[in-house]
Amino acid sequence: MTAKTRLEHDSLGELRVPAQALYGAQTQRAVDNFPISGLRMPRGFIRSLGLIKASAAEANLSLGLLPKNTGAAIVRAADAVARGEVDAEFPIDVFQTGSGTSSNMNANEVIATLASRQLGKPVHANDHVNLGQSSNDVIPTAIQVSAALAWHETLRPALKHLKSVIDKRAKALAKVVKTGRTHLMDAMPLTLGQELSAWSAQLASAIERLDDSAKRLQRLPIGGTAIGTGINADARFGKRAAAQLRVRTGVKFSQAANLFEGIAAQDAAVEFSGQLNALAVALNKIANDLRWMNSGPLAGLGEIELPALQPGSSIMPGKVNPVIPEAMAMVCAQVIGNHATITFAGASGNFQLNVMLPVIAHNLLQSLELLGNASRLLADKAIAGFTVRHDRIDEALARNPILVTALNPVIGYEAAAAIAKRAYKEKRPVLEVAKQMTSLSEAQLRKLLDPKALTKGGIGSGGSSG
Repeated sequence: MTAKTRLEHDSLGELRVPAQALYGAQTQRAVDNFPISGLRMPRGFIRSLGLIKASAAEANLSLGLLPKNTGAAIVRAADAVARGEVDAEFPIDVFQTGSGTSSNMNANEVIATLASRQLGKPVHANDHVNLGQSSNDVIPTAIQVSAALAWHETLRPALKHLKSVIDKRAKALAKVVKTGRTHLMDAMPLTLGQELSAWSAQLASAIERLDDSAKRLQRLPIGGTAIGTGINADARFGKRAAAQLRVRTGVKFSQAANLFEGIAAQDAAVEFSGQLNALAVALNKIANDLRWMNSGPLAGLGEIELPALQPGSSIMPGKVNPVIPEAMAMVCAQVIGNHATITFAGASGNFQLNVMLPVIAHNLLQSLELLGNASRLLADKAIAGFTVRHDRIDEALARNPILVTALNPVIGYEAAAAIAKRAYKEKRPVLEVAKQMTSLSEAQLRKLLDPKALTKGGIGSGGSSG
């Protein structure tokens, strides 16, 4: 037994840990205490812990609070954590102590071990690595840093790419006129380009909302230590640590104006998750529009044909399903569920501390990752490559009785309704029926009922905008 373990100690006493582990007693206690889900803290969160510990050491070095060789060793060790070189040394379950103290000490212990090996002398996890810090300001800071980095580095570029692909297709399909639908029923015509422009606008609004929310994520409670008063930290520490984070990431992090807020509450994370929730609603709408437009190919709408990516059935040969939009819809369901968890967790603060920090980190970063990955897939494997079935679109458009709406200003609503009902009942084009039921000439009717002109709006002018 002793060959495979070593004896460590903390303030509660001695404990055996795996002989080769970089972590110590406090991490091992958490591993023993929380065998709950098998889910570990996300890579982005561990990366942020490394970045924070390195930035904290740089700040303490600049303040003369750490010996130069000790501080430099801590920075190198923390950078190794940030780069993911020792991820296996972070075994603690997501469902742990609500402050995330276990994960903070896990980082402190791993970094202390690495730094000690570099120097050939002890580096203390609390006295050196955790200098000027508490789990209560480090973990909220790690949540905000990791979410902000995931937004700037992953999700935002993915959404910009998706919007760019949609804009490109919208421009190419600007002259393809189709039947619009409201209540899933035939409505006035629009172009495919106009239909896709709504998707693009949804994404533009989502990016704008998330950019605004990210500003509050970037205001960090680092330096507040235990409850926001900054006990045991140099008054200059927090601002210097935030400045180092700016240098290391390129993101405009700063120390929060009120450190009590950032420790007692998780409002910034809840707000940001809320905007991810709104984005999920938008992406689900886009995914389902694609599914409806692709439905068929014979018994559905059949307006477009998505790329065939894999067989769609184990029993029905030749069946192909809209797998990418379906995957996106499931991602959206997960993100909406994650937001419910984050909302509940955000409401679980009492007095000077929120005590559901790890589960907020897990769900928030999962939402960011899922949305980023799925957005790129939707762009590249669905929207970029779908083909338009012009025959189906033109057939439905020619027989759309709702085109009669354009006659309202000329013949009145009731007369137009009678034409629509007869056209639908007899399965004839509105133009033919209107010729029989009105005194308008064919030339007048063709001008009034021109589907392309109707996509531009106007009143009784066959295409004037207004």
